[in-house]
Amino acid sequence: MSFISGIADEKNSESTPPRFILASASSRRKDLLASVCLYPDEIISPDIDETPLKNEKPARLAERLAREKAAAALSRYQNKQEAPTVILCADTVVARGRRILPKAETREDFELCVKTLSGGRHAVRTGVAVCDINGVIRSKIVETKVKVKRLTDMEIEAFYRSGEWRGKAGGYALQGVFGAFIEFIAGSYSAVVGLPVCETVGMLAFAGVHPHVTGETGL
Repeated sequence: MSFISGIADEKNSESTPPRFILASASSRRKDLLASVCLYPDEIISPDIDETPLKNEKPARLAERLAREKAAAALSRYQNKQEAPTVILCADTVVARGRRILPKAETREDFELCVKTLSGGRHAVRTGVAVCDINGVIRSKIVETKVKVKRLTDMEIEAFYRSGEWRGKAGGYALQGVFGAFIEFIAGSYSAVVGLPVCETVGMLAFAGVHPHVTGETGL
């Protein structure tokens, strides 16, 4: 279902749309949804163990975590007398080859990430999971290739002082200061930011959640 047809279906439908829950505390994901006129009724942050399993591949990790977050969020609502609910979850994993990089929190994490990424290509896998009103979880993986220039010691130190690396998978945000070091990307820009918008809109539409557009947009 396309973005425009989803809007038309929403306008023509007399049924009440399901409640839409974003199970992520990421402001980036909220902003990406808002950019395509999708507004969660509630935002929660599922608490799960995000430690990779032994020998777990990056793509498998991203999809597993997205699905586990969806399952954890579902458990909060399935026993409540709530309106039909659709839940969206996502998880982003940055890896060079099969080496999964951490969500950087310390100087040690930062140095591991930036020195691994400098001067080479890496892959960003974002897993998206949508739980529909029947409790069925569907998921998808979107992979984007990213090339980083070789960084000088001065650039690395300046980026460290920016603080933008903290709490980010792989130690960077594509839409921030680190964007100056990206030579090219192949794939979904928004997936690297945190949510593959095209795929997410389609998955939500299938579950009954459509963009909410007012006359101000012209659509």
